[in-house]
Amino acid sequence: MQELTFKVQRYTPGQDKEPYLQEFTIPFTEGMTVLDGLIYIKEKVDNTLSFRSSCRMGICGSCGVLVNNFPMLACHTPVEELKTDRIEVKSLPNFPIIRDLVASLDLLFEKHKSIKPYIISSDIREAEEPTAEYVQSREELESYVQFAYCVKCGLCMAACPTVATDALFLGPQPLGQVYRYCTDRRDMGAKERFHEADSPHGVWLCHLAGACSEACPKGVDPALAIQLLKRAMVFDSMRLAKKRQPVTLAHLPVESKPKIEVPEFTVK
Repeated sequence: MQELTFKVQRYTPGQDKEPYLQEFTIPFTEGMTVLDGLIYIKEKVDNTLSFRSSCRMGICGSCGVLVNNFPMLACHTPVEELKTDRIEVKSLPNFPIIRDLVASLDLLFEKHKSIKPYIISSDIREAEEPTAEYVQSREELESYVQFAYCVKCGLCMAACPTVATDALFLGPQPLGQVYRYCTDRRDMGAKERFHEADSPHGVWLCHLAGACSEACPKGVDPALAIQLLKRAMVFDSMRLAKKRQPVTLAHLPVESKPKIEVPEFTVK
């Protein structure tokens, strides 16, 4: 490939009635990603193009877009892997459009916040003023660590057919994180999260399409987390869940570190 044709969604609120596609022809370079193409258009062709990006390493999750009708991270998608010289880029579906390729993820973050995505400890004093470290076995870590890799990019929500038909559905990202925290032995907030998930727009609306796991760029597999969450909730309601043993603390010796002298300010 020597040239690429980018068909990019454009939309300016208050000016355009509906989003439309604008075509750009740009040179191809080896190792080029979709984000590199968008940056080239922004810098060399049309500086009014709006899109979101940050780390360029597939870590922050901010550059999620729809590439050839599949949700992807623009920085994590080499053009060569698409096996075509015609690339269509749109904003993520199931999210309101702010401008061009920038989708509003506010609803995702609100849903994520509603499931209390943090460790709820039974020992408030130890949580606020820690004196030791919690002890975890390898098996306990492996029970949730896969689901802790979520970067909240929104690709799973964009791919989910249930989110497309029910805007109030919690969705794969928040539900996956419900299981992530509830299976963590340090956490004591399972009952509160189960109540949030067991709602008319909660976990039981998931029909296991699997599109969320297919779209996830980090291998989190939210579809698996949701099925495990369903099982955990059923076991809890039937009082079949195993009683969780109290988490233990390891009081480690405090190492004395040599005091490092602070250098003088270069500007006074």
